[in-house]
Amino acid sequence: MAKKTKAPVVVAELGRPETPSETAARKARDSRLYRQRKTVNNLVFSLIVSVAVVFGIYLMVPHGTGGDFADRSVDVAQLASEASPTAGQPLVAPKLPDGWNAKQAELRSSKTGGITYWYIGYTTPDKQYAAVVQAFTADGSPVNETWIAEQLENTSATGTQSIGGVGWTAYVHPDRSPDKSNLRTGYQTVIDASTFLVYGTAPTKTIEQLADAVAMQAAQNGAAK
Repeated sequence: MAKKTKAPVVVAELGRPETPSETAARKARDSRLYRQRKTVNNLVFSLIVSVAVVFGIYLMVPHGTGGDFADRSVDVAQLASEASPTAGQPLVAPKLPDGWNAKQAELRSSKTGGITYWYIGYTTPDKQYAAVVQAFTADGSPVNETWIAEQLENTSATGTQSIGGVGWTAYVHPDRSPDKSNLRTGYQTVIDASTFLVYGTAPTKTIEQLADAVAMQAAQNGAAK
């Protein structure tokens, strides 16, 4: 018995069977749309997976309610004592009154110039930022002036001043915004083989207080050698 030939399907929107070229065009269009939908679906799935992975990592990392910065406090004297053998010389640990809170104290190395420096970061009694830097080189040569200028944000010197029995170069720029700068007042001096920088956004008198404590500590360290 001969196999019956299937009659062409009438396409509703055409009101007649498709021509071979129309059928080929329709299949090509359907294939293209399928690939597009598949690509979009894959992208959405990949995004969901990525978000899930990031969220999972976030959950695995301990988080405080507001970070620990407000409550963080380090023992500068202890850290200075521990780091001094590595530095090859005594490191300052300024003695300051209540209200000063040391947030960070660590020995660092510059990327260029062979400079090692001891950095201490504080929150001052007036809730501003202040820092101490004790910088030196392995062979005792002077610390590079360009590096010093960078630490002081390339501000210009405004004079000299005696603080704690030591002469300092002053960088007093109270008009600078504390939101855009870490230095409104700064001081620089050299004691023995170390260059000391004291600067911050706190009022000038507050930074002077820190410089005075640094000078006293540096003098004690020098006498103890």
